[in-house]
Formats: sequence, C-alpha cells, structure tokens
Amino acid sequence: MRRAAVLLVAGALLLLTTGCGSSEQPTEGKPRMNMQEAAERADEILDGTFAAIRPGVHWTHGESTEGGCDVSRRRAVMTIISEERRGSFVGVVERHWTAEGYRRLGVNRSTTSPATYFETPDGFRVRLLVGGNGQAFFEAATPCVTKSAVAPPTADTVGPNYAGGDIPDPDVRSDFWSVTSPVPATPPSGSPSGR
Repeated sequence: MRRAAVLLVAGALLLLTTGCGSSEQPTEGKPRMNMQEAAERADEILDGTFAAIRPGVHWTHGESTEGGCDVSRRRAVMTIISEERRGSFVGVVERHWTAEGYRRLGVNRSTTSPATYFETPDGFRVRLLVGGNGQAFFEAATPCVTKSAVAPPTADTVGPNYAGGDIPDPDVRSDFWSVTSPVPATPPSGSPSGR
C-alpha cells in the first residue's frame, strides 16, 4: 500500500515536472523564464556564434516564430560562401559550439548542403544549414517556457535587414569565404612556414 502511494506521488510529480499537465510549464532542468526572455537568450546564442566567425560575414534577420511555449530565431548569411569553403565555415561554427559546451545532435556532411545540429546545456537547439547557393541559415530554438508576448529581435544586422520580407540570395563577396579554392592547411605549430 505504501509503495503504491509512493508510486502515485512520483507519477504526479513526473507529470508536473515534464510539463504534461500544462503546455506552459517549463520542463525539469530547463530554464525558468518566459518566451521573451528565452527569445533574448536565443539572440545571445546567435550573437556569440556570429562573433566567432572570422572573417566576419554579412547577415540579416530571418523569420522569428512563436509556438505555444517556444520561440525560434533565424538569421541568413548574405555573404557568398563558395562550395570550396562551406566545410570550413561549418567547421568554424561547430568548433565554437563545442567550445561553448553544446552537445552535437546530428550532422549532414553533404558537400553542397551541409548542416549541423547542437543543443546548449540549458536546452536551446541550434542549427546551421548551408544551402546549395552558398547561403547559410542559422536557427536557435528555445525549450518550452512560460507563455508571454515576444518582441522582434533587436540586434543590428551587418548589411540590410530583410526581416519581414523575402531574403535574396547572398550577394556580398568576401576575400576569404567566397574564394573558390579550399582553405590552405595551416602548418603544424613549430614547423617552418613555406618559403
């Protein structure tokens, strides 16, 4: 009888902590914040990612969407990334996300349209997808949090902001990312440089 009561209480607690009782309840281990705060955290994740990309790229806000208890923020890169440099671009982002303690969820190693998927320690999911035309698309999706109103993102874009309209193909050339040759291998530390 006592064991049955313990199981009943444990089951009720599980329902409460997993959000099954209400779509607005954050799940156990997820951040205790509302949708606006979660959207701002997603923006911070994207800001940090773009700061880690060197040389920097031009980008615009993509569509920001809201679910019943979650938000997705998107950005599109307006710098042309050549097919020969796409792997290096994805590698830069993956190394940054790994260094931040994000956990890899999956990867598509296609040479024409690579993609990589990670999750942050606080339950935000991030994705980078490079389209066949060399346009990179980022998304940061929040976990389920407390429902609230959500304002549009406020970060200044690098280049024109196409949010709310059609995003054109990338049209900004880069002396690094647009080059149609692979990134040169860096000599190992301590070895002589080429002469």
